[in-house]
Amino acid sequence: MLNQIKEKVALVQDELIYQAKLRQHHSHLPVLEKRDRIIAESLQNNGIVITTLEDLGLPSTSEMLNAAHSLLPQMGKHNYPVYAQNPPEIYTVTDLPQFYNWGKEQRLLNILENYIGLPVAYHGVQIRKDFINKSQFSTMLWHRDSEDRRIVKIIIYLNDVEEKEGPFQYVPSSFTSGINFYRLYYQLYEKGIDDETLNKIVSKSAWKSCCGPAGTVIIADTNRLLHHGTVRTSERSTLFFAYTANPPKRAELCTQYWDNTFPRLELSSQNFHLKNQ
Repeated sequence: MLNQIKEKVALVQDELIYQAKLRQHHSHLPVLEKRDRIIAESLQNNGIVITTLEDLGLPSTSEMLNAAHSLLPQMGKHNYPVYAQNPPEIYTVTDLPQFYNWGKEQRLLNILENYIGLPVAYHGVQIRKDFINKSQFSTMLWHRDSEDRRIVKIIIYLNDVEEKEGPFQYVPSSFTSGINFYRLYYQLYEKGIDDETLNKIVSKSAWKSCCGPAGTVIIADTNRLLHHGTVRTSERSTLFFAYTANPPKRAELCTQYWDNTFPRLELSSQNFHLKNQ
């Protein structure tokens, strides 16, 4: 009982410190131009923005895309049986400047700092290919990320993604607050939630699928939004960029973007050169 009281007191103290930091940093937030302010406000209101690489117009986009499409032929070379649970291939590309530099574009960091409310930690980049699956497991179960109070993942589709490719899908936060939060809490943090279970609490009609052509950009707070990747009958290739406050609440969960949790791919100078000709 005493330990529980101490834990609750520590949580309250932690939250008070966090709120104080937000207030102190508010006057230091970067000033945004109109188009970027719209993105930051949409993140504040909805926890998600869907745009395109073309609309963002970041100068390093072309180099980043060329590098991504040079790496994709190295992925998915194994035979993946359609009846099995096929995990994605995930590679860390944080150490490749073509990817890292896109994620640290100052305009992008300014937008995210305005949303997060504190100095931003940019953790890194992963390239991944998701394969055909007929049942939900791992990140195809509904879940929330827990690295920090506000976690921004930027997902870039490298191929056209419709329902058959398994788009990113989320539930607006208005449907997972109040009593529904408590109905979801235990299953959410123990094992994730499958479609059938979630549909009993939040109707499928409320779920939002983020379909779009190659170059679609999803900027989402993956702590705030209940989300998953859907079961797919066709492959999907993506880039994931990860950001939190600096420092994050649970720094140990952020190391996967730069440590040896996932293997790395080499960007052949010959292939990349040919891609740029």
